[in-house]
Amino acid sequence: MAQNQTAPDPKNVIEVPIRVRYCECDPMNVAHHSSYAVWLEIARTDMLRRDGTSYARLEEAGTYFVVARLSIRYRKPARYDDDLTVRCWIDTCSGAKLDHAYEIKRGKDLIATAETTLVCVNKHGNIQPIPSGAVS
Repeated sequence: MAQNQTAPDPKNVIEVPIRVRYCECDPMNVAHHSSYAVWLEIARTDMLRRDGTSYARLEEAGTYFVVARLSIRYRKPARYDDDLTVRCWIDTCSGAKLDHAYEIKRGKDLIATAETTLVCVNKHGNIQPIPSGAVS
């Protein structure tokens, strides 16, 4: 969790299971740091689906979200074939900005925390306010 952040309302959290694949690991069977960004995106897109929409549907309507900031704090290594849980929730949403927070766990062990800031843009890449109903 981000510093000074309170615990999210459990009904607003999505938990996504991830199994570390061999192709995501280095020669020591440790998950490569770049894999974590993919796992975060899986959680964000699953959250949209859970809430009744999808990136494809948003893009059809001319709404796009671009990652403006990504921060990951690695605490313990994830290894090949580990069963992980990515917890994701919306921390803040205002104007054109959407902040997500994440925890990645292996069982009860917290192995990483992360934050992303997405900015809403139109098909030309110009910043626009997040349309009503685009995010819950």
